[in-house]
Amino acid sequence: LVSGTGKQDRDGTMAGHKMFATIADYLSNRGIAVLRSDDREVGESNGVYETSTTNDFADDICTAIDYLKGRKDIPISKIGLLGHSEGGAVISIVASKSTDVSFMISMAGLATQGFRSLIRQNEDLVAAADIPDYDKKRYNDINERMFRIAYQYAQSDSLEQKLNETFNEWKIKDDEYFKSLNTGGYDHFRFPIYSYVRQAIGPWYRFFIQYNPEEYLSKVKIPVLALNGDKDIFVASDLNLSNFKKYLAGNSDVTTVSLPGLNHLFLPCETCTQQEYSAIKEDIPEKVFIITDVRIRGLRFCD
Repeated sequence: LVSGTGKQDRDGTMAGHKMFATIADYLSNRGIAVLRSDDREVGESNGVYETSTTNDFADDICTAIDYLKGRKDIPISKIGLLGHSEGGAVISIVASKSTDVSFMISMAGLATQGFRSLIRQNEDLVAAADIPDYDKKRYNDINERMFRIAYQYAQSDSLEQKLNETFNEWKIKDDEYFKSLNTGGYDHFRFPIYSYVRQAIGPWYRFFIQYNPEEYLSKVKIPVLALNGDKDIFVASDLNLSNFKKYLAGNSDVTTVSLPGLNHLFLPCETCTQQEYSAIKEDIPEKVFIITDVRIRGLRFCD
């Protein structure tokens, strides 16, 4: 099992939900061996997370596969990968270059170009936010400007300078825009310029924003199952699943499933925002596990 963005333990603990522990329990109770591991710098794992990239995480999974190949109780011809969110990009990288992977399962796994995914993700997050429409417009404007510069200068030593210049130019125009609104109130809008620049100039962000899923998925010929909740505001279901179909066009065994009413953690949701995660009492619906179980056993999924 391969985790998404952010330090996670082997249970995949997010907002009180243990996603990977739940998946592992279901599968192992049905005779399917599951390997989970703590992310770098979490639990019993060493390494440095902050300076690692998606490609580095792919190397970690290759090491995990080597470990499994050394066990006599594991049939090495049946090793598969299940990745959540950024973990979907990780398993795509691994499956594109490893002959030891027999299938892959993406759960809200990224199949969208890094830059485009950031644009769509932030537009969806802004749309769901309880803020005035004029502030939504401002967030979308500055987000797209900054993302474009981060993408354009991802391999340049001048990235930090360019980001600050872009923000300063935008801020002058934005101040005038807010004045023209004549709201009569105080301007509460804040773009976290310092923290964003610190993140954007790091190795993970530089790699991620230029990530091109087609480069890897076009080489994947093993069976693929891609699942997305249709209420996911972090990895848009429609765009993501269509990209899996497009980039895996040369693969004869690809199944994509959009699951109604589920969020990024595959939990039933109402507002479907990140703030709601910890309040959700339900667990991952059994249908998700059944579809996954069917794929692992090498059977075709029929709706």
